[in-house]
Amino acid sequence: MSDEREPLGEGMAMGAPSVDADARRAPVVAVILAAGFGTRFDPMRPKQLVSVGGRPVVAWSIDAFEANPRITDILVVVNPQVRHAVERLVDERGYPKLRAVIDGGEQRFDSTVNALRMLDSAGIPDDARLLIHDAVRPFVGQSVITACVASLDGYAASTVAVASTDTVLVTEESEGSRLITSVPDRSLMYRAQTPQAFRFATLRKAYELASRDPGFTPTDDTRVVVDYLPHTDVAIVPGDDTNLQITTREDMPVAEKEAGRIPAGLTVRLDGGAG
Repeated sequence: MSDEREPLGEGMAMGAPSVDADARRAPVVAVILAAGFGTRFDPMRPKQLVSVGGRPVVAWSIDAFEANPRITDILVVVNPQVRHAVERLVDERGYPKLRAVIDGGEQRFDSTVNALRMLDSAGIPDDARLLIHDAVRPFVGQSVITACVASLDGYAASTVAVASTDTVLVTEESEGSRLITSVPDRSLMYRAQTPQAFRFATLRKAYELASRDPGFTPTDDTRVVVDYLPHTDVAIVPGDDTNLQITTREDMPVAEKEAGRIPAGLTVRLDGGAG
């Protein structure tokens, strides 16, 4: 396939389906990050292409955003070593909303930066809505995606997260041992998932500021906004444990079980529960 299925920018807003006037004015873009090589999974088998329930992991994630009526456009960011395989998959499955497959970077944040640069060069508006999603969370529910888009009606940033059921310990290294320094109130603790949602101008500005910091080492996009735009409110969108992340081979039996819980005839999870 070519790098772009159709021109971005004006083509994104006008050439893709939308559900309301706001979506026509400002595109709602899903950026699916599939650039990690997964050394904790299997260095010889990129986990994005491993089959779960008869489908590659990355296909599950693309299917989820393709099926959602609030999403107007999809961009997939991949490891260059698997790009041709992903492009073949895209051509075989035929995704009308997918605009481009582009190369990612060495780190996760490098892949987000590459996506932002492409979208910026395409001329998408500052108020465009972006949903950044890890491809290795293949079972994100439709209701979660819709809630992420809706959250940007009132906030410039949000993230899917699940309340922590475990006590979290803050520690420090001391003479070869790990010592507890504090125990935060568990009722305030959440575990971050994806999608993480942003107005385009907000995330672009956060990364611009972060790029000037020599100590810049973010673990996800929400942290970039929290650290570098501290006066920007970031909302929580309730998630669910079915939105699991495939990290190691030990996660595969659970993933296969989740795939099996989706009713026959459906290609995506409708909500956070079974089916």
